[in-house]
Amino acid sequence: MKRSYILMLAAAAALSSCKDNEVFEQEMYKNEVALISSNYYNTFEEIVPLTGAEVTGYIAASAGGTHAPAKDMIIQLEEDDEQFNIYNRALFDADERLYAKLLPKSRYKIEDYKIVIKAGERTGRTMVKLDPDGLSPDSTYFIELKATDVSGVDINPKKNSILYQVLIKNDYASQADDAFYAMTGLVDERITAGNKKLFPLTSNSVRVIAGTESFESNVSHINKTSIILEVGADNKVTIKPYKDIEVRQIDGDTRYPNIFRVEESFGRKFNVFLISYEYKLNGSTHIMQEELRIQVNQ
Repeated sequence: MKRSYILMLAAAAALSSCKDNEVFEQEMYKNEVALISSNYYNTFEEIVPLTGAEVTGYIAASAGGTHAPAKDMIIQLEEDDEQFNIYNRALFDADERLYAKLLPKSRYKIEDYKIVIKAGERTGRTMVKLDPDGLSPDSTYFIELKATDVSGVDINPKKNSILYQVLIKNDYASQADDAFYAMTGLVDERITAGNKKLFPLTSNSVRVIAGTESFESNVSHINKTSIILEVGADNKVTIKPYKDIEVRQIDGDTRYPNIFRVEESFGRKFNVFLISYEYKLNGSTHIMQEELRIQVNQ
């Protein structure tokens, strides 16, 4: 009797093990599809250059499983703002001033809202044509897309959406990093130093805070205190008001001759602005002579 009971237990254990193995193998071989993104909010960063022309990006999907799919897998994409709303509420609560924005439809074109992962391959993608010129470096822009099944494809429910973020850059600054230029020079003939962040505006211009004014991340302060540095084909810099500030470029200063140049030293490369200008703010006039310098990653 005892032996019979043991045999029954062994048979039950073997049957359970077979079922577990079967489930495990099914999970391992299952070609579950996910839209390729990075974090909890399913964001993907596309850093696009400001060139004055259309820029191409891609939205991609991948297939999991032990082996690549044996047949083509088709994933349909549709525009959906559910994840976008979750992102804004989770990060900024009720402060709508900080909310990310959906990229205006006039700024992008997706000609095929479908991703095909070919048989024997792991990934597929579809093209996005972008027009980034004129986007604000102070805003976060997303295209939100959601994957739907049109051909019996298993889609990972945690990776079935993507917040495709468009970030702008030029040769002098990028929205994608927090790099600061080291500033040294003179303000009203007194030595000054600090750090300044430059913001890309067009292919050849950036925005920066004037003089030694403080930076505040709100529109009215930015409009009141910012200037534009525009680099010509000859690397001469033209200084202009961004919005409300009064500024006058001072030419003829041999030490700060209003130029941009790239310097190399001991295998390192630096972007350097040497500029001189007068600006008026809150009834006070200041003369600024400054060098802005940052190491460029090779």
